Amino acid sequence: MCELLGMSANVPTDICFSFSGLRARGGRTGPHKDGWGMAMYRDGDVWTIHDPRPSADSDIAEVISHNSLKCDIVISHIRQANVGGVCLLNTHPFSRLLWGKTWSYAHNGQLEDVSALPIERHHPLGSTDSERAFCWIIEQLQARLGEDEPSLDDISTVLSELALQLKGRGVFNMMLSDGARLYCFCTTKLHWITRRAPFKKATLSDEDVIIDFKEVTTDKDVVTVIATQPLTQDEMWSQMEEGELCVFEGGEVVCQIKAN
Repeated sequence: MCELLGMSANVPTDICFSFSGLRARGGRTGPHKDGWGMAMYRDGDVWTIHDPRPSADSDIAEVISHNSLKCDIVISHIRQANVGGVCLLNTHPFSRLLWGKTWSYAHNGQLEDVSALPIERHHPLGSTDSERAFCWIIEQLQARLGEDEPSLDDISTVLSELALQLKGRGVFNMMLSDGARLYCFCTTKLHWITRRAPFKKATLSDEDVIIDFKEVTTDKDVVTVIATQPLTQDEMWSQMEEGELCVFEGGEVVCQIKAN
């Protein structure tokens, strides 16, 4: 399966350290060699990169790993193809417009019979089950919540219901963002860690890289990183529960909905 990486911060923050750990799993320390992508938000605007090459071998990924491109929210994905060929159109994250914002989405897992999900306006450009599910989510959010942007609670409630429906079709670990909040849903594996003062050192599990966060942060910084598997070997990560939706804004948890 694929792996996910997300970030939510209260100040523009780079993803270099965490992405270096994820990148290694894309063909070097892990089997996820069928492309990678990243959506980076700052002040609501998004810059998206897609590359069907393994992230471990990608010159674009090399640039991202070593350049401080500071963002508020990040969604990144390394792919191990199950449904759909290895090509640019099948590379996550996928994006669609809703309520005047660009929503970005990435999925880890495999879903059955996604062709049965009804869609009318938003059709997949590629051939993955992931993108088909995303198109369905976007249409369902608009159909249920209307043309004007609803509240956090309303979005979270409906999104949790939709995610649980997709969970019934297989494995559905997901990240979704509108540039203001990062919505994460867990079926099997998602872990997260919030870093705040007093900051400490951390060591990547997949690379020989150590960072002292005190040297690159201020006492007011709050940064949460979410990943399929913990990226560091000397920090305590929290594991999301099966069927849990967790929403992050400015590095903080602002909503949690757990399956009954």
